[in-house]
Amino acid sequence: MVSKSGFVKFAWQPAHDDWLFALSGTTPMFLPSTGAKVTGRSVATYSRLRDGFDGSASLLTLDHGYAGFTTLPTGAVVYATSGTAYGEGHLEVRNLAMPGMPGLDGSRTYQAAEGSTTVGAGSGTTTSGPRVDELTFPRGRFRHLRMLGARPDPSYGYSLYAFEIRDGASGPDLAREVGATASASSFDAGKEPALAVDGIAASRWAVSRADRPRADSWIAVDLGSSRDVDRVTLRWESAAGRAYRVEGSVDGQQWTELAAWPRPDLTCRGGWLDIDGRAGLLVRGAANPLSVYGDTVVLSDGPAESVLVEALPGATAEELRAAAAHTTPSTQSAQVKAALTDHYLSLFNLSSDSVTTTVTIPGSSAEGIRLYQGVQTVTDSGTAPLAELPAASATLAPARIVLSGGRIPVGLRAEVRDGRTVRLTGPSCRVTVSAQGRSLDVTVRAGRTTTVTVPRAAAYPLADLALARTVFPTAPLPPAMTDPGAAVDGDAGTAWSPGPEGRMVVDLGAEQHITEIRTQWRGGHTPVSQAEFSLDGRTYSGAAQLSARGVLRTDRTARYVALRVTTSATRPASLVALNIA
Repeated sequence: MVSKSGFVKFAWQPAHDDWLFALSGTTPMFLPSTGAKVTGRSVATYSRLRDGFDGSASLLTLDHGYAGFTTLPTGAVVYATSGTAYGEGHLEVRNLAMPGMPGLDGSRTYQAAEGSTTVGAGSGTTTSGPRVDELTFPRGRFRHLRMLGARPDPSYGYSLYAFEIRDGASGPDLAREVGATASASSFDAGKEPALAVDGIAASRWAVSRADRPRADSWIAVDLGSSRDVDRVTLRWESAAGRAYRVEGSVDGQQWTELAAWPRPDLTCRGGWLDIDGRAGLLVRGAANPLSVYGDTVVLSDGPAESVLVEALPGATAEELRAAAAHTTPSTQSAQVKAALTDHYLSLFNLSSDSVTTTVTIPGSSAEGIRLYQGVQTVTDSGTAPLAELPAASATLAPARIVLSGGRIPVGLRAEVRDGRTVRLTGPSCRVTVSAQGRSLDVTVRAGRTTTVTVPRAAAYPLADLALARTVFPTAPLPPAMTDPGAAVDGDAGTAWSPGPEGRMVVDLGAEQHITEIRTQWRGGHTPVSQAEFSLDGRTYSGAAQLSARGVLRTDRTARYVALRVTTSATRPASLVALNIA
């Protein structure tokens, strides 16, 4: 995820393929535009050492809605949005002819439920500069016509010298003939919308500077009364729209799409797309079609709408077709979107309120019932876990426990405590409980709670908040200091040497309630240590000295914890482990 000003995107490189999607500069990825304003963010990271898997879950609060993204250890990603702008799910595909480079033979093939298309290198590039677009459509009677943008010029947005409206190729420009008026979503000073219908070739309308990155800017022409029309001519300045719709209306409220530019090379309503055999996309819950315009993919080609996308590396068209037909998870809350991808459960709370909701996850006894952290009940179609999500947040959960061994009875309640322990209650049954490749056969008796701990399985997620977290400083390090990451890597064979006045900082990833800090030193003289706490990583407070045994008990909320070390010993000790609970 990149979310600095002017570069907001959710980047994906399937199977670490640098030559499939364009990631650099102001090129959008999944979001319709890189110019969205971020007003809040929630980020959770997962590591194999601490959580049993590598992944992340992010959710951005934007000026026009919410958008989230999870990354899975399989290389798949999931994108969810409440609908932030026209044209959600924007991807730019690299299409170059570079002999000797796999996948760069000068064309890309796209396959969907409706068929396939092959795009040659360079044919999907939209040239910049002034342009005249003539669009025709079936004759209709409208009073209002408008250009609704979908993709602006990346630098200057939209700007028109003229918006001409006709009935027939040789008909007069009705916008001038009737003295039409014009309005727009925004305009720059001296470039009002009326200048696009004044008949002066040198005058023009342009969106405001602030709205240049906005995809769905518009300009509308009012003919004063309904007229028969069948074509429009748009005379663009250098800021020519890269993609847009022409719409008509009788009342200026309800709009009918009349034409689109450019015309897609492939349109799909089957919910899946294969990109050159290198990446597969599944689109869930979209009313808009999925479209391919040359080397641009738009997964929700239309007005802003709530949608969920699963992006899979290397999936075949047959696999995508089958996956699109599968039953997907659902939630009781309309604000929460859910996806089950490679057996990982992605949940997105696309709202400003905390939500508790039941999730319906499809499954069967024949395949094994997969259980996730927390409480869930076996149903006749799978399981129904209860999920609690803070406002505007996302989470990624692996299947911690698997139940198998015959028919799992409906109504069996399972509370997964961690990666090796589950409590089972409900109807009597005999089941096999599996975790991390190890199994145990157990008997559940009605009216009793059976607690099962799978031997030699790890109790993920581990309680140490510092384990495998990001630490500072990084290279270049101060004199006599070694890498502080050695103190949080879970390896007893590595250690951090702080030097005489060393200080390390651990980023816990999010604000955490801290009750104890514990250090483990080896060799030499154990130094005096102080802990400091911060919410923002800039201002630290609450300095407290650890005991002679290297322990501090506290009651603090912090995201960043600093350990300051003071020693004058000629042979100082090294820190084997810094544990935070």
